[in-house]
Amino acid sequence: MSEDVRPIVIKRIKKVAGGHHGGAWKIAYADFVTAMMAFFLLMWLLGSTASGDLQGIADYFQNPLKIAAQGGSGTGDSSSVLKGGGKDLTRSAGQVKRGDTDAKSSAVNLKETNAEQARKAFEEREKVVLGELKKNIEQLIDSNPALSQFKRQLLIDVTSEGLRIQIVDEQNRPMFDTSSADLKPYTRVILHEIGKALNAVPNKLSLSGHTDAARFSGGEKGFSNWELSANRANASRRELISGGMDENKVLRVVGLASTVLFDKNDPLSSINRRISIIVLNKKAEESLLQEDGKADAVEVGGQGGVDGKMIAPPSGPG
Repeated sequence: MSEDVRPIVIKRIKKVAGGHHGGAWKIAYADFVTAMMAFFLLMWLLGSTASGDLQGIADYFQNPLKIAAQGGSGTGDSSSVLKGGGKDLTRSAGQVKRGDTDAKSSAVNLKETNAEQARKAFEEREKVVLGELKKNIEQLIDSNPALSQFKRQLLIDVTSEGLRIQIVDEQNRPMFDTSSADLKPYTRVILHEIGKALNAVPNKLSLSGHTDAARFSGGEKGFSNWELSANRANASRRELISGGMDENKVLRVVGLASTVLFDKNDPLSSINRRISIIVLNKKAEESLLQEDGKADAVEVGGQGGVDGKMIAPPSGPG
């Protein structure tokens, strides 16, 4: 073949852009990171779990049927394996068995219920005892000629604090000398008889002295109704003990002046001058103990007084 007839060969180069190398390495890297995270979480959980729980977990994997049947720590019967985890943030242990928790809660509730029932039963019995004491004192007043004539001056009722016995003044028959803590002879008789009757119950007593609203000439800065009421309350306490009452029964002696009037419509009425003796129920006694911190019989003397008796007190109300 001649050179003039030689075939023409055209070479075309097909250019191919850089091909995709694939994303398999990304999936492998993600799996690696996930595995590392799981590993560190496992290490953290093992480090924060108590040794007893770890042993329970190990026993479970060695013999799951035995541990599941016997129960105990590490058997998966709690809401969280973390200390203080789960809904109960007060937990100090990792695993808390729900059955044990429910049993403890039921025991606490039962104990509280029994305590409440016992308290109510005690209060009912106490009301009966104080009611019997009220009847006995009323019978004593009616049967004793020395007391029956003062029946109108002896007021007995039951309050939220206990049994209250009030000895009040009458217009022509006061319990004390005017502006003094000196008891009248008949007042001593009344207190002696009441003191004996109060020994029938173990309850503590609270004594308070009250006056009318008439003020001393010196005002509140000098000897006043505060000192007078306190001295009279103390004089009554001593007379109750002198009549045979146990001295350890007295829990509080206070003078309230004219702050708690019997007759609010007539502050100067003689009935406002009185001695109040309260046979305390247990609830009122505990309230006084909590208020005072420590309950001791407290004797409050007045200004210028010796042993509760006034030395020439200034003239004033009775």
